[in-house]
Amino acid sequence: MRIRQAFERGSGHGLLHLGAVELAMWLPSSLAFGRELGHLFMARLCAVPDLSQQWHSAEITPPLTELEKLAASMPLMIGAHYLDLAGLKSLWADLHTAARTEITAEHGDVQAWLQRKALQEYADVGDRNTLLGLLLPVHKAAEQSPWLKVLVDSGAIFRPIAWTPSDAHQFLRNIPLFEACGIVVRIPDWWQPHQPARPQVQVNIGNRAAGLGLNTMLDFNISLSLDGETLSSAEWKQLLAAGDGLVRLKGRWVELDREKLDGVLAHWQKVQREAAGEGISFLNGLRLLAGATVEGNGMAVLSNDTAEWSTVVAGDWLKDALEGLRKPHNVRRKAHPGAELKAQLRAYQQDGVQWLWWLHRLGLGGCLADDMGLGKTVQVIALLLLAKQEADPGPHLLVLPASLIGNWQAEMARFAPTLRIFVAHSSAQPSKTLATLPAEQLAEWDVVITSYGNLIRLPWLLEIRWSLVVLDEAQAIKNPGARQTQAAKALKSRVRFALTGTPVENRLGDLWSLFDFICPGLLGSDKTFSRFARLLEQDERLGYAPLRKLVQPYILRRLKSDKRIIADLPDKTEIKAYCVLSRLQASLYQQAVDALAQQIETLDGIARRGAVLAFLMRFKQICNHPSQWLGDGAYAPDDSGKFARLRELAEAIAARQEKVLIFTQFQEMTGPAMDDK
Repeated sequence: MRIRQAFERGSGHGLLHLGAVELAMWLPSSLAFGRELGHLFMARLCAVPDLSQQWHSAEITPPLTELEKLAASMPLMIGAHYLDLAGLKSLWADLHTAARTEITAEHGDVQAWLQRKALQEYADVGDRNTLLGLLLPVHKAAEQSPWLKVLVDSGAIFRPIAWTPSDAHQFLRNIPLFEACGIVVRIPDWWQPHQPARPQVQVNIGNRAAGLGLNTMLDFNISLSLDGETLSSAEWKQLLAAGDGLVRLKGRWVELDREKLDGVLAHWQKVQREAAGEGISFLNGLRLLAGATVEGNGMAVLSNDTAEWSTVVAGDWLKDALEGLRKPHNVRRKAHPGAELKAQLRAYQQDGVQWLWWLHRLGLGGCLADDMGLGKTVQVIALLLLAKQEADPGPHLLVLPASLIGNWQAEMARFAPTLRIFVAHSSAQPSKTLATLPAEQLAEWDVVITSYGNLIRLPWLLEIRWSLVVLDEAQAIKNPGARQTQAAKALKSRVRFALTGTPVENRLGDLWSLFDFICPGLLGSDKTFSRFARLLEQDERLGYAPLRKLVQPYILRRLKSDKRIIADLPDKTEIKAYCVLSRLQASLYQQAVDALAQQIETLDGIARRGAVLAFLMRFKQICNHPSQWLGDGAYAPDDSGKFARLRELAEAIAARQEKVLIFTQFQEMTGPAMDDK
């Protein structure tokens, strides 16, 4: 109730409440993420010198490093696709505005505001505690740091102290805690509190690769390094002779914990021995790069010690492969089908084609998740033309909702007239012909288009070895137990792509099912992934960062709101959607056509023109929904191709938390359209 009331005042007030009041409460991952952001802001606010006098003018600069870490560790939740670094900076501004508003409501009394936020529960208990009340951040830090507590209890904190390197190391190690409690710490720039310099085990994966695709094997090497620079044997001996704490190495102070470093080295040496034969699998290499590991039959997050005292880097081959996915515009060889594509690709669309083609060449799958209206169709058409030009024999398979078959036919005829298209659907071929179609007949076609339903009805679709399979509106396979999902995953192909305008970051289960199609095995089995996701949710250090890093190269998503995209878009984009008639619609439509033909034979003049106009209205009503013409009030959603397409569009829009305007010539259709669940 308190949280809801806070967010009803605005996102800034809600985040302030989470970060200042709900510190001890268990929260679902989405709210816990908001609490981290709110608490980070409160810590920075409390660290402002002379806050009671400067609150109205103080500018708290967004801490970019911390915000980038937050963005990387963000849980999968509704709206996550909007929360990039720019989105977090916008929320930071909301926090700033909310804090000023709330302090103003307290008549500028910062102390009263902080007390109301329950940040001064330790004041006014004796003389020493009165002083500690003024030093509230120190008191809060002492409760969490045994080292600082000794200094506070002994009174040593109130006078200058001569420190040994060990004391200095203890202080430096506690800096992140001090800052989180609102203490301003000034230190030399050679020490980074959140990433202190330390010798590490460097794991190098993928300097060379044996093969392509998910079955590729990568080489695996380990060494000792400092900031990526390999240590010599003499430098390693120097470390062995040194004690723990702060050690001079390569002319600088670094942190050393011999026991932890030796344990981490032993861990990676074991992995190296296991990879000594064929190397490490491509999938496991990607997991290790993302900060995950394979333990037995499950996935896990690298332990704290392993993550802190080692670093996993991509070797030359793997680095180039991943760079081509993360920055397709930097790939030297540009992928463009030339004059055979009858369209002018926008810059971001060319990047999309480059990304698809790079994955195709590597034998990997991916998900093109651009916003609706950004041209996913033309990007895939360009890919199909490239495949044909590069002597990829095909045929390729496109699986779509039946309501989109007409759209794809029209777009291919418009943009790629040289592609030979076969539509494996009852709207284009007799059902008996489709049921017994011999596979050799498909060799003359470049692309076969079919519906999700036909994956179940036409077994031969699952028997053919396709070169490329593309699923449009791939949210159709989000339910792993559905028959059409299982049929789609049973398709045989070298490369698989999925297209969706629905954010894939909303639900963990949807993400797993999608990747089980495009990159089978990357996220493990559903049970393995569920256990892994629970570990991520409980990991306060990394959050969901390992998962995001693991899947990021295989998802390309551009938003219409992106400043780099919006400048390249027209004011309005019009897309015609051709809806397939349902069986009932087709029957009623044919009956109406036959009835009109009979009347035309017997009428002439004005009566004939009147009949044509009346039947045009009937055709419109039948195409909207049979119930509009029949007047039975049933409006069953499956009886209308338009209703089916509207549902697909509305579900995608709702998943993005956006709004839609629907226009209709018939007022009586507004109710049934809105009632379609």
